[in-house]
Amino acid sequence: MPAFKRASKIKTITLPQRSAIVAAETDVLVIGGGPAGLGAALGAAHEGAQVILAEHYGFLGGTATAALVTIMTSYYTEHHRAERLGVDSLLPTDHGAGKPVIEGVLATLVHRIECAGGAFMPSIKTGYTVPFDPEVFKLVAQDMLDEAGVHMLFHAFASGIVGEERTEGVIFETKSGPVVIRAKVIIDCTGDGDIAASAGAPYELGRHKDGLVQPMTLMFRMGDYDKDAFSEYIKKHPNEWRGVHGLWDLIRQATETGELKLPREDILFFATPHGKELIINSSRVKKVLGIDVWDLTYAEWLGRRQIHEIATFLKKYVPGFGKSYILQAGTQIGIRETRRIIGDYKLTEDDILSAKKFDDVIARGTYPIDIHNPKGKGTILKRLPAGEAYDIPLRCLIPKNTENILVAGRCISGTHEAHASYRVMPICVATGQASGVCAALAAKHNIIPRQVNIRDVQKSLKNQKANLRDRT
Repeated sequence: MPAFKRASKIKTITLPQRSAIVAAETDVLVIGGGPAGLGAALGAAHEGAQVILAEHYGFLGGTATAALVTIMTSYYTEHHRAERLGVDSLLPTDHGAGKPVIEGVLATLVHRIECAGGAFMPSIKTGYTVPFDPEVFKLVAQDMLDEAGVHMLFHAFASGIVGEERTEGVIFETKSGPVVIRAKVIIDCTGDGDIAASAGAPYELGRHKDGLVQPMTLMFRMGDYDKDAFSEYIKKHPNEWRGVHGLWDLIRQATETGELKLPREDILFFATPHGKELIINSSRVKKVLGIDVWDLTYAEWLGRRQIHEIATFLKKYVPGFGKSYILQAGTQIGIRETRRIIGDYKLTEDDILSAKKFDDVIARGTYPIDIHNPKGKGTILKRLPAGEAYDIPLRCLIPKNTENILVAGRCISGTHEAHASYRVMPICVATGQASGVCAALAAKHNIIPRQVNIRDVQKSLKNQKANLRDRT
């Protein structure tokens, strides 16, 4: 196999000391320009803080753009399940009517992408999901940061920290050499909790029984899809498709001939804002860890093989795909789960499924517990009670053993099961916005985030039109 593997015997060397450019000092430093980072930077800037956002790619969006996860999951409550699982929309229209529980930055982002012609607004027709164009997302996100006065640094990979007793800044590897940015408060929106872990925050990996994490997926877009031909096939074979996934019999046939070696039992794809285009979420790379460079290399290598195998299968077996082709694959593979930083509170499966409420709520979620089998086929889905949402407390964003660091996005504090709900992009934007507000208040009053008055955070979030329930 050409994918580079870890050496069987590890050798180490001592690197020479080096100097670094101190590029800036700021109130709040946000690491990562994905959904959480976008929320964090805007939350802090709107609270009056001086903000720098550093991103290792040359564009914003993270999972939404680099990994091509171009559909936001529903952030609405669900008063009852709908029963319309047709093929006309290729969106999860089994989601019944409800109300949004995430607003603020997310609502503005979605509205502006839609106004630019790059998204469908959430509605019963979309199952309250938001399909969007990743290129429009990139530009709208950049515009929003520009307007808020956030300074952006691209092509900067966060590699470590400076400071011993207290984290004073973050080291970035750049084409200009190592660069340090000092900050009063640092928000880790890397998804992997890289900087929080570097600063000594404890963390967990994988599920309790064996340490395995959810599999990775390389997303890809296919063009020149014939919706009418596909719809006609499904009308003749209604048991072969459920809203956005299916093709079980065709997969079985292709698997038996050896043409398809996919470790899952169905194909999953969604409509996009463009009529003849689909986004396909069907590759599955298991037993790999997104904080290990050898695992990442293998995952990208195998994911590339898988998506071309899937595309070949679709073109040969599935009506409507005969003339289709791969438009684009993710710049990087999509990573569902890595570190879960242990904070002052750990959100649990019971908290999610019982729709638990907290006095220090800073964000809310409705997405079900959604666990793709770490070992291969199958997905576990556990939904919240009808019409309910759960709270995420500020304590989940405050890592233990640190003073001036916050986390936001999928690396916040929770169990493997809880993480399977709060990992999705709308919730990441919400925890990001909350972390930004908390960081800005801490910087303003020269205190650490743990000392910030929760009522001040909630008041500011409400002023920014975040949704925190009426009683807070």
